[in-house]
Amino acid sequence: MPRVAFIGLGRMGHGMAGRYLDAGFSVAVWNRSKAKAEDLIARGARWATSPADAAIDTDAVVTMVADDEASRAVWLGEDGAATTMKAGTLAIECSTVSHRHALDMSRELNSRGLIYIDCPVTGLPDAAASGNLTLLVGADAADLEKARPFLEPIGSTIRHFGAVGTGTVYKLINNLMGAIQIAGIAEGLAIAEQAGLDMKLVLESIETGVIASPQVIRHSKRMVARNFADATFTATLRHKDAAYAVALAESLLAEKPLMSRAAVESYARAKAIAPDDDEAKMIELVSRHK
Repeated sequence: MPRVAFIGLGRMGHGMAGRYLDAGFSVAVWNRSKAKAEDLIARGARWATSPADAAIDTDAVVTMVADDEASRAVWLGEDGAATTMKAGTLAIECSTVSHRHALDMSRELNSRGLIYIDCPVTGLPDAAASGNLTLLVGADAADLEKARPFLEPIGSTIRHFGAVGTGTVYKLINNLMGAIQIAGIAEGLAIAEQAGLDMKLVLESIETGVIASPQVIRHSKRMVARNFADATFTATLRHKDAAYAVALAESLLAEKPLMSRAAVESYARAKAIAPDDDEAKMIELVSRHK
C-alpha cells in the first residue's frame, strides 16, 4: 500500500487528502488546526503531531500551504518533514509559492537526497475533492514518472512544463492574469451600475460576448448579486500570488512597464479591507452600491 503524508488541510488540501484515502493509500495528515482533519481521521487517516511525524516512512509528502513562509516551515522547520524523510522520498509541492522559493526548496531538498517536484494546481475546491484538478508540474521527466502514481489520484490533467520551477512559473502567470481580469470585472461592473445599465442585460452580454470565460462569468454574477459567501479564493491569497508573479516579471522583463503592478495594488487594498473574504468583493472597492 503506497504511503503518503499530506500537509495543509485548507479549502483545497482537505479534498486532495481525501482523494488519497479514496484511492486506498495509507495517509498521514497534519494541519495547524486538528479540527479540519477530524473527518479524514474518521475515514482512516493518521493524525500526525507535526510535519516531521507525518513524513515518517512515507513514499511521498504532499504540501498545500499558503505561501513561501509556510512552505519553508513545513519542509525545513525544526519539526519539518525533511527532518524525517528517507532518501529518495518524493517532496511534492502543490502550494503556490514564488519561483525563487521553488528553486531554493529544490536545491535544499535535493541536497538531502529527496526528490522535489513543484506541482501547483488549478481548479476549485469541488475539483480538489473529486480528483479533477489540473496539475502544473516542474520536474525531471524521470522524477515525474516516479511521482505519477501520487499525482493521478488528485488530478485529471497533468501538464509537464519542464524542469523544476516551470510549473510554478505557469501557475503565477495564470493567477496574475486572473488578478488583472477580476479587478477589471469589478471596475467594469461598477461603471455599468453607476451608468444605470440593466445589470441583467449586462450579465447576459458578458456571458455571450468575446470577454466570456468561466472566471469572468462566475465572478461577474457574484459581484452583481453581492454574493460573497463560501469564499473559494481570498483577497489575501490572490494578492500573494500576484505579488510573487510581479516579482518574477520584474526579474525577466527588466525596465518594462508592468500593468500587473496596478492589480497588485488593488488587491493590497482588498486585503486590507477584507483579507479572508472572497476576492469577488473587489467590487466594493470601486462601487458606490455597497
